[in-house]
Amino acid sequence: MNSKRLEIGVGAFVMAGMLALVVLAFNASGFNFARDDRSYFLYARFENLSGLSERAKVSLSGVIIGRVVSIELDTEDYVAVVKMAIDKNVPLSTDTSASILTAGLLGEKYIGLSVGADEEHLMNADEIADTQSSIVLEELIGQFLFSRSE
Repeated sequence: MNSKRLEIGVGAFVMAGMLALVVLAFNASGFNFARDDRSYFLYARFENLSGLSERAKVSLSGVIIGRVVSIELDTEDYVAVVKMAIDKNVPLSTDTSASILTAGLLGEKYIGLSVGADEEHLMNADEIADTQSSIVLEELIGQFLFSRSE
C-alpha cells in the first residue's frame, strides 16, 4: 500500500513539473490566451526590421503595452508592414513614433513607442507615420572599416 502511494505521489509531482514547463514555455514565447477584444491594432512601416519577429513586445516608457501580431512585405514600396496589438487602456496620440530597439547589446528586438503631444488619438487600424528602422550593427562596422581605409 505504501508503495502505491509513493508511485502516485511521484506521478503527480512529474505531472506538475510538466505543466509548469508548458506554462513557462508559453510565457517565454509571448503567446497569450487572452481574447483580442482587449486590444486595438496599429500598423507601422519599416525599411529594415533586422530580426524583429512576431510576438515581439511593444513597449512605452519600458512598460509592455502590446505585441507584434504579424509582419508582411508591402510589394509596392518594398517595406515591412508590422501589425501590433495594443492594450485598449493605453491611448496613443496621432504623433506617436515607433522605433525598433534592441534589449541589451545583442538581445531581442522589440518596438519602442514614444508618445507626442497631439490631442487626437490613434484608432483601430490606424498607421503610425513616424518610424525609425533598426540600426544594423554589421552595417555600422562596415561603414567604419571602409571609412578608415580611405
